[in-house]
Amino acid sequence: MSYRTLAAVDWGTSSLRAALLDASGEVLEERAFPRGILSVELGGFAPLFDALFGDWIRPEGSLCLIAGMAGSRQGWLEAPYCPCPTGFADLGRRLAWIEPGRIAVVPGLSLNKEGVPDVMRGEETQVFGALQLLGLADARLVLPGTHSKWVTVSEHRITDFSTWMTGEFYALLRQHSILARTMPDSDSEAAHDDAAFGQGVAHALHGQGLLHTAFSTRTLALFNQMAADRLPSYLSGLVIGEELKSQTLRQGDAVVVMGAESLTVRYAQALAQLGVSVQRVGAGATWRGLRAIADNLPSLAYPAITRQNTTL
Repeated sequence: MSYRTLAAVDWGTSSLRAALLDASGEVLEERAFPRGILSVELGGFAPLFDALFGDWIRPEGSLCLIAGMAGSRQGWLEAPYCPCPTGFADLGRRLAWIEPGRIAVVPGLSLNKEGVPDVMRGEETQVFGALQLLGLADARLVLPGTHSKWVTVSEHRITDFSTWMTGEFYALLRQHSILARTMPDSDSEAAHDDAAFGQGVAHALHGQGLLHTAFSTRTLALFNQMAADRLPSYLSGLVIGEELKSQTLRQGDAVVVMGAESLTVRYAQALAQLGVSVQRVGAGATWRGLRAIADNLPSLAYPAITRQNTTL
């Protein structure tokens, strides 16, 4: 399938961002809005999309691919999960078409381990984009966030992944536990402290688990061994260190870290304490991943998957 321009859209739970790419992959324009799927009322996806991106997709030869939570059950059109192992060609074959040949949603991935399922939506596109950008066929990747994802890729196919609620646990402990009483009201009031963060990582790596090590955030303050404005960084080190402790990582391993710079810097520091080397990839991996899917679409008419709120 050929296209003149590609509207690459990353539609998440709380935010929406997109880039307009020409046929060579050059980014012509980027847009971002605080309009995640949770802010869209029933039946409101099509008119909102048209208002925000209609000028991008109206010209003949335009193609739009949407990754992320827009393909969830609460989104615009549910795109059934692709089971692992899978490659980006598999994603292209299982797109959920809102408008055949013009607008489609990229499916997420699912994995079942010992009867317990795990899923991702959006991260798979970032992973395939990172592989393209770095020229890798095999890799171990981590995508930090509210729910961090650890992903294993072998011969260009995602073979394994796992989800870690690290960011959410940090927020819960930071805002709604007894630990919050010893720290500033918000992270914006305390600059990130590399030394305190590293101390937290080290304690997590050698400690008995987060249920025990988290209490040290309170006792360090109680005995005046750490200033209040350093405690958020220490707690961040504890939860990230706990996540890394659960991975199979050895000195000399390499990990690709991708996501927001504020998080990738912290993960790079924590991984360095384990002797693990890091390659960092930014948000542009999403655009590269969607472009790779678009470039590999076969020239055939796809059946539309319809739902009541999909009419444009």
